[in-house]
Amino acid sequence: MHSLLDLFYKGGPIMWPILACSLLALTVVFERLFFIVAEMSRRQPKLVDSMLDAVERREPELAVKLGRDSKDFVARTLAAALEHRAEKSIASALLRGAERELARYNRGLSVLDTIITLAPLLGLLGTVTGMMGSFGMLGGGELGAPTAITGGIAEALIATAFGLGVAITALIPFNYLNARLEGARRELQDAAAHIEIHAAQFSKP
Repeated sequence: MHSLLDLFYKGGPIMWPILACSLLALTVVFERLFFIVAEMSRRQPKLVDSMLDAVERREPELAVKLGRDSKDFVARTLAAALEHRAEKSIASALLRGAERELARYNRGLSVLDTIITLAPLLGLLGTVTGMMGSFGMLGGGELGAPTAITGGIAEALIATAFGLGVAITALIPFNYLNARLEGARRELQDAAAHIEIHAAQFSKP
């Protein structure tokens, strides 16, 4: 029974970039999970509802006052948009604020996406180069020792196994983080739509 370290060394030099991919993916996943937990602890749905109620009552200044110092990303976006409604259209202010908040949720996802694609390709490259070395033995004196050739092919497949393992492991948190991003986008869109519906009332007597 080979240990994991033995398998790593037998996978060839391509195992080192695969290891780098796995460490990078692990770092991004943990950082993003800490971010998600922190954001969830800052949520203030009742405050957001109070802001929307204030907008419905045509009291945008009160909504700004409620959300200006909030750590809730929806409340913060609405407050910033309402505060600058005189300088630009409420729609563009909401869009700019939403993009800024969603960029925070999207950070690191492109790295995970790249690793999910790159790790299996690196594993495949390791397998191809390993098999090239194994079949290169056919031209030498190793014909009488077929186990050396088949053993080399088996070891070459280790790189593909590790590459697939990294990609599969990274895929689960990647999908979860994408789901959280989409959830944040829907919340911002719903709140922004509510604000835009009542925005026309601000200028009415």
